[in-house]
Amino acid sequence: MASLEEIRKTRLDKLALLEKAGMDPYPSKVPRDMCLMDARDNFKQYSKDQKLISLAGRVIARRGQGAIFFVDLNDGKGKLQAVFKKDELSESLFNLFSEAIDLGDFISVAGTFFVTEKGEESLLVSSWKIAAKSLLPLPEKWHGLENEELKLRKRYLDILTNTEVKEMVIRRSTFWQATRDFLREKDFTEVETPILENIAGGAEAKPFITHHNALDLDLYLRISPELWLKRLLVAGFQRVFEIGRIFRNEGMSAEHLQDYTQMEFYWAYADYNDGMKLVEELYKYVAEKTFGTLKFKIKDHQVDLGAEWQVYDFCQTLKKETGIDPTETTLEEVTKKLQELKVEYDHKGFNLTRAIDSLWKYYRKKIVGPGFLINVPVFLEPLAKRKKDNPKLVERFQVILAGSELGKGFSELNDPLDQAGRFKEQEKLRKEGDEEAQMTDKDFVEALEHGMPPACGFGMSERLFAFLSDKPARETQIFPLLRPRD
Repeated sequence: MASLEEIRKTRLDKLALLEKAGMDPYPSKVPRDMCLMDARDNFKQYSKDQKLISLAGRVIARRGQGAIFFVDLNDGKGKLQAVFKKDELSESLFNLFSEAIDLGDFISVAGTFFVTEKGEESLLVSSWKIAAKSLLPLPEKWHGLENEELKLRKRYLDILTNTEVKEMVIRRSTFWQATRDFLREKDFTEVETPILENIAGGAEAKPFITHHNALDLDLYLRISPELWLKRLLVAGFQRVFEIGRIFRNEGMSAEHLQDYTQMEFYWAYADYNDGMKLVEELYKYVAEKTFGTLKFKIKDHQVDLGAEWQVYDFCQTLKKETGIDPTETTLEEVTKKLQELKVEYDHKGFNLTRAIDSLWKYYRKKIVGPGFLINVPVFLEPLAKRKKDNPKLVERFQVILAGSELGKGFSELNDPLDQAGRFKEQEKLRKEGDEEAQMTDKDFVEALEHGMPPACGFGMSERLFAFLSDKPARETQIFPLLRPRD
């Protein structure tokens, strides 16, 4: 079997043949009247008219020899057979095709439609041009890409040769379009907010740091658009949302990414109870539009989004499972329980907030859902409004599916004094080594002092799409981040 370098050298020789024949191997444009799918859909009419038609696509199969070649073209939307007969083409064009064209090349063909003796709808070629010469072969030469890392590294080839991956890319687009359509139908305004920030706020996460050369200023890549979107509520907007990239410099796992797409909406004059109703409706709508079903197998769980959504009480659940009340415990007590359960956790910057969160994540795996987690302690959520009947808790809800949290929202904290106080508590945690604790954003507090109406906010990421697809998050990204090759 020839090596890739030998194949490339042979194809370079064929490229030279094309140039010698006066063909530009990489023209700016080639004749093309329609896509191949449209050609197939209207084949009968075009065949009857016998009008000269120009089509273009990649050569994905080639059969025959001598005086006739049968060539399968694919343009990404459809496939059609082109037939090259020696007596229908000039001798020079026929011979050039025979000698210079390989699988993977893009060509433009002109001809008339006809049906072969075997009943195949085809184009009888009367002329052709090169559209782009490929110098390396398609992976089918070696039965596709089999190495998992290579599939991700050469994602373009994986998509080209794997129908399932291509369909995933299309479903991913449908997922976000359905989200957008749902919110617009509910009268939300789509906006864009900054990605480069002086202060990384709106979530508990370690940010990426970059440098702005013109301003000679270190900046953060945003970890959430939340604080910008809430400024728009101050500005008078009632319903806003954003779908965009966020960046979190944290560990990698099957569920977590560092560079991913997230949607957040903010809804004035609504609270977390309103949010839960809207989010349940949103998830059902998006799932139905994207996957055509409300029933999913996710890991070892069978999840039915059409079933009655449950409500899980954070404090009651942990107390029942561990004997620990998150609002009446100490770091030592929770650490002892984590060690007893052999739960691994990051010791750097470890505090009561991280300890309770680690304990909850251990038990969360048992919950199938669908449902909402509520009644979280205030120290776990610096941006949520306190419950009137129990100020130790906040009005927060999280979507629970298949043992994981797949979306979070709350009644937004709009009391500037309370917000300033919680930022101070977060700042103490940062000084003690908690790199995920939130930074103090004085400008945001000042915005709140101008007045923000009661509101509900909610965010979900592409992790929901990965879960519903029952795949690791990295595999559902189109071009996931990988280490560079040596």
